Amino acid sequence: MEYYPFDSRNPLYRNKSGALAEGETLRLKLLLHNDAHVHAAFLRVRKDDNGNISEIRMREADRLDGYRFYECEITLNEGLYWYQFRYTSDYGEFSVVKSEHSLGVVAKEGDWWQLTVYDCNFTTPDWLDGGIIYQIFPDRFYNSGKAKSGVPEDRFICKDWAKQPEYRQTGGKCSLGNDYYGGDLKGIEEKLGYLSGLGVSCIYLNPIFEAHSNHRYNTADYLKIDPSLGTEQDLVSLVDKARQHGISVILDGVFSHTGDDSRYFNSKNRYDTVGAANSPDSPYHSWYKFGNYPTGYACWWGVPSLPETNEDDLSFSNFITGENGVIRYWLKKGIKGWRLDVADELPDSFLDKIRLAVKAEGNDNYLLGEVWEDATNKVSYGARRRFLRGRQLDSVMNYPLSEAIIKYVKGGNSRDLVDTVLDILENYPPQAVKLLMNHIGTHDTARIITRLATDDSVTGDREWQSKQVLSEDEYAHGVKLLKLAAVLQFTLPGVPSVYYGDEAGMTGYGDPFCRAAFPWGKENNELTEFYKKLGSFRRKNPAFASGEFIPVYANFGDIVFIRKKGKNAVLVAVNRWHEPSEIEIPKEFSDANPVFGNKPVMGKLNLNKEDFAVLEL
Repeated sequence: MEYYPFDSRNPLYRNKSGALAEGETLRLKLLLHNDAHVHAAFLRVRKDDNGNISEIRMREADRLDGYRFYECEITLNEGLYWYQFRYTSDYGEFSVVKSEHSLGVVAKEGDWWQLTVYDCNFTTPDWLDGGIIYQIFPDRFYNSGKAKSGVPEDRFICKDWAKQPEYRQTGGKCSLGNDYYGGDLKGIEEKLGYLSGLGVSCIYLNPIFEAHSNHRYNTADYLKIDPSLGTEQDLVSLVDKARQHGISVILDGVFSHTGDDSRYFNSKNRYDTVGAANSPDSPYHSWYKFGNYPTGYACWWGVPSLPETNEDDLSFSNFITGENGVIRYWLKKGIKGWRLDVADELPDSFLDKIRLAVKAEGNDNYLLGEVWEDATNKVSYGARRRFLRGRQLDSVMNYPLSEAIIKYVKGGNSRDLVDTVLDILENYPPQAVKLLMNHIGTHDTARIITRLATDDSVTGDREWQSKQVLSEDEYAHGVKLLKLAAVLQFTLPGVPSVYYGDEAGMTGYGDPFCRAAFPWGKENNELTEFYKKLGSFRRKNPAFASGEFIPVYANFGDIVFIRKKGKNAVLVAVNRWHEPSEIEIPKEFSDANPVFGNKPVMGKLNLNKEDFAVLEL
């Protein structure tokens, strides 16, 4: 056996893996060779918020094959910490620092290991653990045909459900963002049976409040359902009917900005309110960040139609998070939680208030944030964020895993994928891990089949994208690779999230081509049936609800891991090589039931090229 001075992922060196609860004791061990002639060993701990370094002298412990362990215990307050080791010897002073795969090596200086310490009272809902999320872009899912009232006349109503979304901004009525296909809340309600068949336990709806673009990320009225989607009663009905299918509904909260064409800003005078753009005496004036009034205002990513809100303004924060505010208003209507758009662009003080508002209506309400990086050490607006330490989000969208899965399936090294999973398990509190939104495609990215079938690093402008159609061979290959990606997505720690239509075989590059109408009647039925089987298996096996992740094998194109909880265990093996692969598996799975793929033969799994197997004990 090859020994290292330290391995943060090995119980030989750490008595507890992952993030630490405040007040919990962590034992760390350092292994040094007798030939090093060590005088003393020290644990070095650096607190992130002030950079102060403290040292703890480690005591001598047991021996192992010519080595000696040095150990100590630490108990820390909530916060983010970094640690290394230092020792003195006959040969001088050295450090043990973090290297590849989180292993420790002896050097003069180097990287530090991360230690996240969260609030000991941090709890998250259990109802989504082991479940499945289904994301819906409401205008494009299903049109119930129900008559609508109050729909603004300046919207272009597309009569051709199969038409490619408009990508040009010509100044005419039919332009980018202003073409509406008629998908509505009643339409989603009519398809609840279909969603239940996929194993869905949570519907995540892109924005549904009144706004004057089909994506509705430019909110015009936080307390009104967009008339193109239906009414408030339609939402209540959807929530009630979904609950009967064992499905909860969460909404998209866009609070970092509003639309300029809103009752709060009202630059186009659509509303009878005195908006912030209408008068400096407007009750909404303090909600925005004005310099030179009225045109000099901060706007989201420089887009003039999206004026930024001042989340620290008491009037605005009370409107969103107060007892009678937006958050609690819709929770009282039966929704089960919120996904926060650009959560990393919201101030900590505002996120603190949002959590209090969400949990005031029930501790089992779900609060999810959009963060594209590691959410435990993210820096935004010059400060380290504390999203997942117990006073803000329950969990986040798992972009690091999404990109790692796609990179691996398209030819990457399986060890990189395993490292990404282990990094997440090491840095994130387990309460957050169980609710991570494991997507592989959303409204912000190209369709997953398109990404897998093409070199998605080469994309032209919207004119170019509009003309791209996958060949039959490209499409077939994309579908084949999607199955590999979906198996990983559905079996790795966290909650898989299916972007509407991915299971039906939809393709397309970025916005707006990734937001086309669901191809009812023209689905890839073979792919849909695959998703149904995968979803059913996931929902029935307890190993996916906070079960252990045990890596078994990772060798460039092959990956094997186990999910285990109690007596329930599942082995997942994926081969993304262009050649068949033979993989030796643990003995206990020699006679396991193949849910997908081949049965083991003589303790080995034979996988075809770009193939997978899932075995269940």
